[in-house]
Amino acid sequence: MNRPYETHRPGPDLAALGAEFVYVKPVAVSSLPENLREQAGELETIFAVHDAEGQQLALVADRNLAFVLARQYDRVPVTVH
Repeated sequence: MNRPYETHRPGPDLAALGAEFVYVKPVAVSSLPENLREQAGELETIFAVHDAEGQQLALVADRNLAFVLARQYDRVPVTVH
C-alpha cells in the first residue's frame, strides 16, 4: 500500500494566538563599537535580539542563550539570516 504521508504537521498559528516574536541574528564583533568589542573578549560573533519593530533588546554570547532569554520573557524567538 503506497500512501503519501504528511512529513510536516503545522503547529498552531502563533501570531493568531497573540505571540510576540523576537528576532535573533548573528553580529560580527568587529562591527561593534570599541567598548562592546572589549566586553566580547575572544568571541568573533555574538547574537542580537530584536523586537518586531527592529529595536535591539539584547546582545548575548551565543544563539542558545538568545533563545532561552526570549522564552524567559514569553517571546517566540525566530532566527534571522
